[in-house]
Amino acid sequence: MENQNNLPKPEKSKQPPLENYARYSNMAFQMFAIIGIGVFGGVKIDQWLKIGFPVFTVVLSIVSVAAAIYSAVKDLLKK
Repeated sequence: MENQNNLPKPEKSKQPPLENYARYSNMAFQMFAIIGIGVFGGVKIDQWLKIGFPVFTVVLSIVSVAAAIYSAVKDLLKK
């Protein structure tokens, strides 16, 4: 039976499954490290300045999450 639409069949991913696993687990570790460094830095700055409300912890946490998401999206779009 012929392909009625004459469309080529989609090719399967040529990357082996372990390569995909390594790529995504590496991305997860990078995100964890970026967020961890941001939170740790914010806590240390707040301790150093002795501020009652943890301003730098909150700000650096949000900035580090945004940086981690940016890094992950950039890696996902890379072929």
